[in-house]
Amino acid sequence: MEKTKCTTPLFFPSIFLASILLLARETDASCNPKRGSYNKLFVFGDSFADTGNLGKLGREFTHCWYVPYGTTFPGKPTGRFSNGRVLTDFVASFMGVRSPVPYKSRKAGSKVVSYGMNFAVGGAGVFDTGNFQRNLSEQIDLLKQQIDCGVFSVCDLKMSVGMVAVSGNDYSYVASRKNSTEAAFDMIPSVVKQIKSDIERVLNLGVAKVIVTNLHPLGCTPYFTRGRNFTDCDVPANMGALVHNTALKQALSQLDRTQSSVLLLDLNSPFYDIVSQVKGPKKFNITRRPCCESFTPDNYCGEIDDSGNRKYNLCTNPDQYFYWDDVHPTQAGWAAVAKSFETTIRRFLYQ
Repeated sequence: MEKTKCTTPLFFPSIFLASILLLARETDASCNPKRGSYNKLFVFGDSFADTGNLGKLGREFTHCWYVPYGTTFPGKPTGRFSNGRVLTDFVASFMGVRSPVPYKSRKAGSKVVSYGMNFAVGGAGVFDTGNFQRNLSEQIDLLKQQIDCGVFSVCDLKMSVGMVAVSGNDYSYVASRKNSTEAAFDMIPSVVKQIKSDIERVLNLGVAKVIVTNLHPLGCTPYFTRGRNFTDCDVPANMGALVHNTALKQALSQLDRTQSSVLLLDLNSPFYDIVSQVKGPKKFNITRRPCCESFTPDNYCGEIDDSGNRKYNLCTNPDQYFYWDDVHPTQAGWAAVAKSFETTIRRFLYQ
């Protein structure tokens, strides 16, 4: 686990520093946020929420740092797994704050932490997923280190909201490693138990409220629908998501029966409504095929050959597609999903 080195500017006299710390303690003690006045967002999870934490390890391993990612917003790759904004950006907008700075960019200056910090990283799981990315517990360790270093005060935490976005990397990892869907199902209890434990830890650190996502219909992602001519969804994968969601709902109800400090954010329903076109937004002409489609299942969005030629097809209008690549929504897709729970989040913040 990475250790954070805390330093104090050398030009601060010790007496002045002591007075500053005393004032901070008094401010913290008197901090009592009004309902809905949360101004910091701490984000944990994976590529659904990552806004730039994945290191630039080459095009094959970190597609999000290469074109065509980021072409809609902000016009260049920023480490987001989409053509533009992702879940974190929309949740932050509902809070009325800017998207929190990625942990990887925290040294850019003191102003960048004004709206919290994003610890989520693409490929991460609740447990280790074999790709050397920080799991959920290790991401929370980083928040604790920032608190211990004085980056965030008690008052900051009282004015903050946490978000945990887990999109199923643990299950895909174990299913692939053991070549067994059953192994993924068997892992559900331990994954849910750890999520509950991690959320409890975030609350114990002082974060006022926590938003937790459930799983979307995994079997309706282009990763699964490609083998079915981008039409039918994979039933076992969708069933696994539902089993996970049921267990997670039960676990969170035990943690917070009043649902005043923990919100289970339903991604499954809006995702399913959109991809099935039952009652979701009709703006998407294509819901199970990605805008950025690799030539073969072994290729990936953004891949090029040695001559720089594309090994993928790119749609002309991402707004007509729900999915950007094999597993991640377009910015328009995320906007439609976020609209479905905007009122829910705002109500939760004002409880």
